[in-house]
Amino acid sequence: MHGAKGDDIILRVPCGTIIRDAETDALVADLTEPGQQVMVARGGRGGLGNVHFATSTRQTPKEAQRGEPGEERWLKLELRVIADVGLVGYPNAGKSTLLSVVSAARPKIANYPFTTLEPNLGVVEVGQPRSGDGFGFVVADIPGLIEGAAQGVGLGHEFLRHIRRTRCCHMVDGSAIERDPWQDFEAINKELREYDAQLAERPQLVVLNKMDVPESQERWPEFKARVEAAGYSAFAISAAAHQGTEELMAEASRRLHEIAREEAERAAAQVVVDLREGESPILRPMPDDAFTISKEMGIFVVHGKRVERMVNMTNQESEEGMDRMQVQLEKMGVTKALEEAGVKVGDTVRFGKVELYWGE
Repeated sequence: MHGAKGDDIILRVPCGTIIRDAETDALVADLTEPGQQVMVARGGRGGLGNVHFATSTRQTPKEAQRGEPGEERWLKLELRVIADVGLVGYPNAGKSTLLSVVSAARPKIANYPFTTLEPNLGVVEVGQPRSGDGFGFVVADIPGLIEGAAQGVGLGHEFLRHIRRTRCCHMVDGSAIERDPWQDFEAINKELREYDAQLAERPQLVVLNKMDVPESQERWPEFKARVEAAGYSAFAISAAAHQGTEELMAEASRRLHEIAREEAERAAAQVVVDLREGESPILRPMPDDAFTISKEMGIFVVHGKRVERMVNMTNQESEEGMDRMQVQLEKMGVTKALEEAGVKVGDTVRFGKVELYWGE
């Protein structure tokens, strides 16, 4: 006999989910494709029955292995919206209205701040993508940002994390009498920069919205000049009146094509491994039989994949099993290493979750 195999546990998550180790914050996986899978915790191997330990001189051994404990860990799951273009700006700048005009998405729209509390996605089609003559891309309406968002003011962190995958289409409300459009633009870029320095460096299309209002028309010439002097492309639109929206989406499509081409060229030119002749790769997996010994709070701790598995699977109530474990520890060099580390009779030695007393 041998230990039965357990059933797989599969947790379904949305595309765009990032998995991190909760203790170290190390990235485990970034799931961006439908059907993509990653194993985050491996189940333990089943133990072996007594027939596996039979020899020519010992026909009916009374030894059997226990099953190996499965892996345990705490994980953090974070969802980042997958979109090609993100609409960013102050609340009530008209982002949701633009999304409803250029795509089939129907976000909630009202004339007050924070109508949008979660990102809305819409597919924009330029030309006829379904017949092969055009291009389609995903636009995300990111909830409005405010000053202090990078420090978590309001729902800043909740909103900003969704921008990390996108190129930005920065919308500014040109009709707000109490605010200056250029200052609004700089304030939002400051929040992007403080949250992630790379965000503010990404390509941006700067859009002055609500051009159907006289105040926006008056501000446009000066705003356009300052935006272009800063190295950005400026667009004047009225999302509500459907003015300039097609031209804006056509430019977004062209930029996405350009970015994709540049990224493909960089990937093709990138050297994956750069080693001198005769050298071995620096990064290689740690051998299964490798182990380390440390001392924590007076207890000797042995870390190593193979040795921990062997000790954990040994039935401590079986005299034959414990004898076999002792022989294996000597063969692996663990016994000698512990003695060199100063282990004495009566000391506690920990192998994974198992603690044993060092004997004669």
